[in-house]
Amino acid sequence: MVERDVDIEERRVEHKSDSSLVLSTFIKYAAYLIIFFGILYFVVMYVFPWFR
Repeated sequence: MVERDVDIEERRVEHKSDSSLVLSTFIKYAAYLIIFFGILYFVVMYVFPWFR
């Protein structure tokens, strides 16, 4: 039986997630949604009744 000298390279992949970056992105898109629904509310409450 022949023994082979094999070097096994170990790789450890660390997934780093910057929680402050995730939080700031979430706050940004939440602000976009609030502004969008605010404009939608304004249109429904004040602009649509003019066309009745």
